[in-house]
Amino acid sequence: MKTYIKIMFNSEGALPSEIKNQLMNMGFKATKGNYDFVYDWDESFSSIDELVFFADKVHSALKGNKVCFTIETI
Repeated sequence: MKTYIKIMFNSEGALPSEIKNQLMNMGFKATKGNYDFVYDWDESFSSIDELVFFADKVHSALKGNKVCFTIETI
């Protein structure tokens, strides 16, 4: 499974390079196309609860940076 994230930046918020560093430190990789970053679960994905916990971690990492984001896992 893969989790994709799309970021909407705010000119009053954190620099895009800072957001990139935060997400890459969480294991995301930059990507091209409809999404900005992707997280590859390999075979470690085990439950929906784990996915929600991961989304909580992303939320906490980006909190206060004045960015909006969407997550899609497929």
